[in-house]
Amino acid sequence: MAGLSTTSARLARSTCRIGTRQYHDLHKLPGDRSVLASGPPGYSAVSGHVVTVFGATGFLGRYLISKLARTGTQVIVPYRDEDSKRHLKLMGDLGQIVPMEWDIRREDQIAECLRHSDIVYNLTGRDFETKNFTYDSLLVDGAARIARIAREEGVPRFVHMSHLNASATSTSKFYQAKAAGEEAVKAAYDGPTIVRPAGMYGYEDKLLNNVALWPIWWKLNQASTNIRPVHVMDVAQVLATLQNVPKFEGTLNLPGASTFTYQYLLDLADTIIIRDPSKAPHVPKILAQVVCNVLDKALWWPFMSKDEIERKFIDDSDVAGDWELTGVTPTEIEQHALLYMRRYRSYENFARPPSFPPRPATVGEAAF
Repeated sequence: MAGLSTTSARLARSTCRIGTRQYHDLHKLPGDRSVLASGPPGYSAVSGHVVTVFGATGFLGRYLISKLARTGTQVIVPYRDEDSKRHLKLMGDLGQIVPMEWDIRREDQIAECLRHSDIVYNLTGRDFETKNFTYDSLLVDGAARIARIAREEGVPRFVHMSHLNASATSTSKFYQAKAAGEEAVKAAYDGPTIVRPAGMYGYEDKLLNNVALWPIWWKLNQASTNIRPVHVMDVAQVLATLQNVPKFEGTLNLPGASTFTYQYLLDLADTIIIRDPSKAPHVPKILAQVVCNVLDKALWWPFMSKDEIERKFIDDSDVAGDWELTGVTPTEIEQHALLYMRRYRSYENFARPPSFPPRPATVGEAAF
């Protein structure tokens, strides 16, 4: 585990000489595999790694692929929709990003996507159910299928994305499925790495954007629910670091730097956007679930499910973080709030410097 924090230094050493190869360019992998880094630093390098990222077209996937490709790693990008992966092609040099069509129910396509890789990331998931995929079929059966095929094809390392709140006893079906998925992956693959981030924020997130657009849904539970949001770039950096670690078995919990209430997030959004506090009422839980259930069936795009409402009443787990094992320090949400929410400002206030609300006594540092 201690080797995880020294990866950045090894990456710098491995690319310091152009046209020569040193002993530290050779990375031994579990089993009989090894990779040899070469070439200049940056996108034109050749790290020697071949990586498959299932769920690459999602929120976290694009940032992980960017970090992998800039070190010269060849990335296999499984996709379902032709247009969903177009932006990923530009993240690497010629031949580094290799898109491959797949279906999570097709074992032959899964095997084709991962058989040449030395590490597989499973980021597949969705926080709402559809007519084609339930939580169990995607987060449990699908994850186990990918892990089993990775073992059968001899992939040395497998990284599975879970959630900080994953629990078999949770009142949320999503969190239950995440916990069941972890156990299914452990049964299908010997020694996987389980990564448990909290809710993530970034440009395309469902956190800061929704706080700015739909404050009424964040006033549920009297806006007193505790949350430990983590920056998506910090999580992506941890995942990218794992490619250079020969073996890391176990679970990495990645909560944000601090614990907040929903009310603080609402105050932060109001202060950043420079708007009057929302006058939206506090909606009872049962009423919110009924409204969302009706709208979710009436609209042709996913609105908000009953389980998402349920999760608004669940505090983030207070488990200690494992950041010290990764060499990455999580950043505070105030450092990025203006960057991600400036778009919601009026023209008159667009260039004004940011200000932040005072942190209440209930907002504290997370345990690392």
